[in-house]
Amino acid sequence: MAGILFEDMFDIKDKDRDGKKFEKVSRIFGNSENYEMELILDVNSDIYPLEINNKVYFTLASTTNTDGTPEEGYFDQSGKQSLMDQFEYVMFGRVFKITEEKGQSQKVSIFASFGGLLMMLKGDPRHLHGIDLDARIYLLMRRV
Repeated sequence: MAGILFEDMFDIKDKDRDGKKFEKVSRIFGNSENYEMELILDVNSDIYPLEINNKVYFTLASTTNTDGTPEEGYFDQSGKQSLMDQFEYVMFGRVFKITEEKGQSQKVSIFASFGGLLMMLKGDPRHLHGIDLDARIYLLMRRV
């Protein structure tokens, strides 16, 4: 589908590993099923609680328009179909850092902030090639 930068299924392996820092935020740790990716993600646990052993379908997209056209800079309240209709939890944010591991592993880590909720996605650069520094992205999730 146009506009999709990355998608995979993640198994939640751990939650709040270093203790809960904020009352309504949980930090989840997950591993992907298909691409051997690692995910660390802050989630608003008040509106979208996740537990260890939950499985989520995770997507990063550049737009929520189903035809892949860029966003117009404001929220469209017309009720037209959107990629968001297929998901339970959606956040909008920006990629603020990309790091590459040198050596044999050749992994890349993508860091993004969604209004202060942070994400780190780490894995093979072949699966993250469409994500650039300072890109505005949507994170979309649903339980499986």
